[in-house]
Amino acid sequence: MSLKSNFELMADYNQWMNVSLYRAASQLSPLALAENRGAFFGSIIGTLNHILVGDTIWLKRFSNHPSQFKSLDYVRSLEIPKSLDIILYDDFEFQLGARTKMDSAIKDFVIELGDEAVSSSLSYSNTKGELFTKNLGHLVQHLFNHQTHHRGQISTLLNQAGVNIGVTDLLVNIPNA
Repeated sequence: MSLKSNFELMADYNQWMNVSLYRAASQLSPLALAENRGAFFGSIIGTLNHILVGDTIWLKRFSNHPSQFKSLDYVRSLEIPKSLDIILYDDFEFQLGARTKMDSAIKDFVIELGDEAVSSSLSYSNTKGELFTKNLGHLVQHLFNHQTHHRGQISTLLNQAGVNIGVTDLLVNIPNA
């Protein structure tokens, strides 16, 4: 299995899980979505926002790669979030629309991503302004790991609110040999 095919699998899983999460979350009222439930980012809507913030920050960094990925043109048009806990969208439907666009950009990006780019380096500054240079493929893996981490928190919060999101295993998306 190549890293590219792994990233394509993860992009498919990301999109599938986000559809499941947002469908489940839509069963709750805006008040229930915004209720502070003691998670890292407080509420369900806050944690959904944080995943979108993380995706925006990382994809904007990836868009500065020398390959100038065309698939990230949409992301280039977005503002860099000012903090990791900023609420980009407090309206659930607006957030869902932004999530859908972001997931499409992620899928297009991994399709465009070639082996040469995956093995190259990317220099970027973190949110504190510190400069790093790391392997792009590892950074893409981090993007997917970050999403999975926080979606796990959301699935727990939804379960505690009485909403079952259904199957969440990556295994469902792995094709039969």
